Formats: sequence, structure tokens, C-alpha cells
Amino acid sequence: MSWKKLAVLGVLISASLAAQNSAAHHAPKAPKSLRLYVFDCGVLKPMDAAMFNFKKEEVAELNMSVPCFLIAHPKGTLMWDVGVVPDSDFKPDGSPVVQGMITVTKQLKPQLAAIGYVPEDITYVSFSHYHIDHTANANMFAGSMWLVEQAERDIMFSDKPAPVKAEKNYIALKDSKTKILPPDADYDVFGDGSVIIKPAQGHTPGHQVLFLKMPKTGPVLVAGDLYHYNEERNTDKVPTFEYSKEQSLASRAKMEAFLKQSGAQLWIEHDYAHDAKLKKSPAYYE
Repeated sequence: MSWKKLAVLGVLISASLAAQNSAAHHAPKAPKSLRLYVFDCGVLKPMDAAMFNFKKEEVAELNMSVPCFLIAHPKGTLMWDVGVVPDSDFKPDGSPVVQGMITVTKQLKPQLAAIGYVPEDITYVSFSHYHIDHTANANMFAGSMWLVEQAERDIMFSDKPAPVKAEKNYIALKDSKTKILPPDADYDVFGDGSVIIKPAQGHTPGHQVLFLKMPKTGPVLVAGDLYHYNEERNTDKVPTFEYSKEQSLASRAKMEAFLKQSGAQLWIEHDYAHDAKLKKSPAYYE
């Protein structure tokens, strides 16, 4: 057989195998009730307390966790916050990525695969905000419906300088299916009150938090960067790179009132000590 025929045969075999692999994948069966998976997406260490208007000795734990979340609902899935380092930054051997204060030991896509999902299975993607430590793998979910406030989308694709921004990590969302959320009202993702995105502007123009009403765990507020350290609560201290201190303090007051009214747990995403206690995927909360 000539080399040309061998080359053609090789292409056909590769195409056939790719088609078989694609056809073989089936998304996990939808759960009967809400599930929350928590993924390990890295650590920021050690952070400079001065960036948050604290002295070093005023903060018990300077390291910050970087979690990612998958919400599996009977009507679909939502990916919430997607890490600080893109999977594409990992070397082929999968060794940890260390970039300055950033350390990431696990890629997001394999963590999804371990529970049966591929990015194409994800119905919705949303972020607490655009900062690099929450949107690193956003391009992976360009096929999902993006849930975002207009003000947040505008700053993400603006030519004006903005802090903690890496547009290359989410550029694929620019042309993705997008649902613009109201800036002054809650958004019920699945229509049954169990997964609600709540506006909490201030840290960024369209910062938002996620309320989950789970049957066994109970209500939880996944708070994005409403706070970074637990020590921030009951103070007027905000990061030095805050978009609007006034908006942030108003959002905090509103969310604290909501916590009292709903009885929800507050999950500060960057709270290293709290994150260490959370069970990680493939275990889940329900």
C-alpha cells in the first residue's frame, strides 16, 4: 500500500475514533433534587493583607482558596466560577502550576470528567465577577448560556483598563449565547426558587452571589468576593481595588439582612479555613 493510501486510511481511522468517542459520551442522568459539587481550583498564597486594608496580624489566615462549583439540577446544570489558571496552562504531565502567589494542582476538566461531565453538558455558566481568579476556564464553557449583568459584560470587553482582568481567558464568551440579568432583581435560574443569582454590585460593576436552597444541607449563600476574609464582616474595609466602596457596603448590608431572614449559611469563597472543611467532588451536597 502506498504512503498516500496509508495517510488517507490514518485520517479515516482517526475521524472514526473521534466520532465514536463523541457518540459514546452521555451526560449523567439528571438528579432528582439539587446537588452541589465543589472543585479544588487552586490557592492564592500568601496574600498581602494590605490589599484588603488590613494589617497582617489582623487576619488569621492569609492564604485564599479558589473553589469552582457545579450545580446539578433536575432541569439542567450551572457552572459557577471556574478557577484562576486555565487548564491549558498545565504541562502535558499534569504537574502543578505555580505562577507567583498562585498554586493550582488540579485541572478543572478532569474533575468534571470524574463525575461524568464534559463542558458541553453544562447548561449555564455564570461568575460572581470577571476577575482572573474566577474566570480562568471560561472559554471552556462557550457553548453554555452565559448569565451576566450588562455592566459586568461591558467592563469585561471594554478597552479601558480594569483591575485583575485577563480577557483572553473569557474571550470566547463574547459571541456565546447570553442572558442579561436584571441589575436590581434576583434571577431564578431554574424557576423553582432553588438556584437564585442575586445582584451584589460593588466589588465589580456587576458582582453577584449565588443562593442555593438544598433539601438536606439547607440554604447556602455562595458569596463570591462580597468578602475575602471573615474578618471583613462587620467592618467598612474593602479591597484597595474595589470598583465602588459605597456599593459594596450597601450590598453587604443587604446580604447580611438576607442571611438573617433566610437562615442561610455564608460561604466566603476565598475563606481558606472554611474551604478546607468542605467536601470536594466527587462527593456532593444535596
